[in-house]
Amino acid sequence: MHVDRGKCSAKFWLRRVALARNMGFPAHELRRIREVVEGRQPERLEAWNEFFGHERG
Repeated sequence: MHVDRGKCSAKFWLRRVALARNMGFPAHELRRIREVVEGRQPERLEAWNEFFGHERG
C-alpha cells in the first residue's frame, strides 16, 4: 500500500503489515500511518486480491 503526501512517500506490505520504504515521513507519522494501515488491512488485502485475482503482497 502506497501513502503519499506532498514530497513524502511510504510503502507498506499488506499481508503482514510492515514498512517497505519511507521517503520523508517522520517516525511519529509513520507510526500513525501504520495504525491506519493495520486497521484497514483486511479490506485492503481483499481489494488487492479481487483486483489482481490472486493473493499477493
